[in-house]
Amino acid sequence: MLRRILILVASVFAASVVVFAFMAVLPGDPAQVALGVNATPELVERTRAEFGLDRPLVTQYLDWMGGVLSGDFGTSYVTREAIGPQLVDRLGVTLWLVGAGMLVALLIAMPLGTIAAVRHRRPSGTAVSALSQVGVAIPAFLAGIILVQVFAVRLGWLPSGGWTPPVRDPVEWLRGLILPALSLGLVQGAVLTRYVRTAVLDVQREDYLRTARSKGLRPYPALVRHGLRNAALPVLTVLGLQLTTLLVGAVVIERVFVLPGIGSMLLDAVAARDLLTVQAIVLVLVAAVLFVNFCVDVLYTVLDPRLRRSW
Repeated sequence: MLRRILILVASVFAASVVVFAFMAVLPGDPAQVALGVNATPELVERTRAEFGLDRPLVTQYLDWMGGVLSGDFGTSYVTREAIGPQLVDRLGVTLWLVGAGMLVALLIAMPLGTIAAVRHRRPSGTAVSALSQVGVAIPAFLAGIILVQVFAVRLGWLPSGGWTPPVRDPVEWLRGLILPALSLGLVQGAVLTRYVRTAVLDVQREDYLRTARSKGLRPYPALVRHGLRNAALPVLTVLGLQLTTLLVGAVVIERVFVLPGIGSMLLDAVAARDLLTVQAIVLVLVAAVLFVNFCVDVLYTVLDPRLRRSW
């Protein structure tokens, strides 16, 4: 565990260097962008000194990382507001959306993928496989538009967009979260269904499962008691990848449903060429991806006792 934690910390620092380097080599002067095209050269130089852009790049990186480690992501070049509090507020919205989308994907994929594997080459299993193929082909934003058209415009059951904090009105918060979560979860659930089906099919061909059935266990109890834990290992890898995909997909979904998440904040910062804000958001997203991979590695040792014995 200590070794994996050290790898995680080293990876985050390496990612911070890469992100800072990419932002540093981008064309354009943040001070000039913040002041506008009519600013005088003297004012631009003073603003560069105020932002700390006239210092060496190594000094700028060390100051930035020192602030990040203390929770200070700096001040926006455009709005002159602290970036950290905005990140915390926006990240909360995105985490609710990604968590709800992943929950929807799991509730869809685990039972349907198992049914498609157990009833392989039967009409019901074939129908589930075909339905999952259709779901894979539909982009998340298109699914969101269809859901809005059906449940918000025609039926009027749910709001078409907007965000209500859960502490203010839990009911409205839940109503506003359903459609975005379904938009993310339906597509990812279709993808995950394919992997669950493949993993369960591979487990069903193993000798230990045949032995369990030869002792009198029915197919489903034998699969639950002896097969699903082994089938969870390859699915867990895909699940970690899908969490990162949900983070990326949330950028588009937040635009479709007008959600004030970190994806909307990123797009606004890119449009305004607020490089320091973009730098902070990208670092947070990269750190989130690395942390998900770390959690997947840890869960491997929880699910597979052979890895614990190998130590």
